[in-house]
Amino acid sequence: MPIMELLKNQGATATATATASGIESDLIRRRRGSNGFEQANAINGADVNTTDDVCGSGAGFETMNEPTKSVGESNPREEEDRNDAVANGDERKTTEATTAYKFSYRASAPAHRRIRESPLSSDAIFRQSHAGLFNLCVVVLIAVNSRLIIENLMKYGLLIRAGFWFSSKSLRDWPLLMCCLILQLLPLTAFLVEKMAQKRRLTERVVVILHITITTVAILYPVLVILKCDSAFLSGVILMLVACIVWMKLVSYAHTNHDMRVLAKSMDKVETSDADYSYDVSFKSLAYFMVAPTLCYQLSYPRTPCIRKGWVARQFIKLVIFTGLMGFIIEQYINPIVQNSQHPLKGNLLYAIERVLKLSVPNLYVWLCMFYCIFHLWLNILAELLCFGDREFYKDWWNAKTIDEYWRMWNMPVHKWMVRHIYFPCLRNGIPKAIALLIAFLVSAVFHELCIAVPCRLFKFWAFIGIMFQVPLVILTNFLQNQFQSSMVGNMMFWCFFCILGQPMCVLLYYHDVMNRKGSAH
Repeated sequence: MPIMELLKNQGATATATATASGIESDLIRRRRGSNGFEQANAINGADVNTTDDVCGSGAGFETMNEPTKSVGESNPREEEDRNDAVANGDERKTTEATTAYKFSYRASAPAHRRIRESPLSSDAIFRQSHAGLFNLCVVVLIAVNSRLIIENLMKYGLLIRAGFWFSSKSLRDWPLLMCCLILQLLPLTAFLVEKMAQKRRLTERVVVILHITITTVAILYPVLVILKCDSAFLSGVILMLVACIVWMKLVSYAHTNHDMRVLAKSMDKVETSDADYSYDVSFKSLAYFMVAPTLCYQLSYPRTPCIRKGWVARQFIKLVIFTGLMGFIIEQYINPIVQNSQHPLKGNLLYAIERVLKLSVPNLYVWLCMFYCIFHLWLNILAELLCFGDREFYKDWWNAKTIDEYWRMWNMPVHKWMVRHIYFPCLRNGIPKAIALLIAFLVSAVFHELCIAVPCRLFKFWAFIGIMFQVPLVILTNFLQNQFQSSMVGNMMFWCFFCILGQPMCVLLYYHDVMNRKGSAH
């Protein structure tokens, strides 16, 4: 008998394998009653090929869905047994497994049944889970960095020193401490101004002038104290951060109360002209706002029911660990790299590129640790202690497709403040969106420059230029995203421009300018 006829008869003989598992004993008898061969198909009926699954009906193996005469007609008793078995479905699992093992995977069974893509092909790669590859990357990252740590310790030894962060004069930096305490009196002054405005003892013009004076003092007084005192770098950075936070909170407090006064006056005109203001000026609300992890003032906030003390303790331990890790990376990696480098704008171009790329990895680690410590650990600890409910301090900025998306997701307290008190007020006053966006970046650039240049006592405007340079990058990354319609392209551009090139370049520029200033001073 020819091979194809044998296989054709074999396919006809195995008709019963696609039926229910409860009649497999009867199917075995029927298989053995023919020529001894069968077409082995999967037990699962979904895997049985039909005429729709093959390209052409006359080639290869025939389907097994129609009975043929070679099987023979079933007698009434066999038909009754089959119906009873299908109705009851009480075959044991061991019998099913044994039958599947004996009759499914024969040598004559087709191994290729349908069209499939390779898991890493372009059509299927995003439908696969890559958890294993992610674990591999984590293991490789740990192994590579462990080797670099050991190599660094063997080459340089332990380089931890406190001179750059806390000098011998740090304990005598009492003017900075006094300045930080005095700043806490400014919210009280702003509250008194708002209380008098609520009682209509001050005109709106006077209220605006007083708030401008208070906010100006909040930012200029710390700047003068830091420039006058020869304090450590870290002390100056902390004071400037506190000053900027107090300034933004005071602006939000004044702006919000002004808006509530405007709404109250409009309601008074609608109802009665002699009605008193309906909005509340509460010192308790202001005090809570000044310590809460938010920059936007409102009379009440969503609150959680209790404080999880064990959770707070665990987060605090993480905060200490990651803060120490940041210090270790800075002292062991970043400081040796910048000390052995040249000014990036004055030396050899290739050498400068090599230094920037070498500095980019430890700088990225420090930046990620700083983000985790401040925006996740510290702000969540503060929110838990104050029962502050809205804890969206950041979004998934690591998936940002453009620079614009990054700035809208990575620092939500500042983003909400910018939108509420800068961007939308500009739009309401008829300023175009592009100009409003430029103003928001300008305000951000000024405060970045203050927080870095003042503690360094060096005004080279590198931080200011770096932030303003984000505007053309926003345009470029938006254009690339629209051109390629791919999240991967925009995301890679974000990581490259912002983390690999931008931040290391700023670190080198400020370091060499500070060192040159100290050298010329001596």
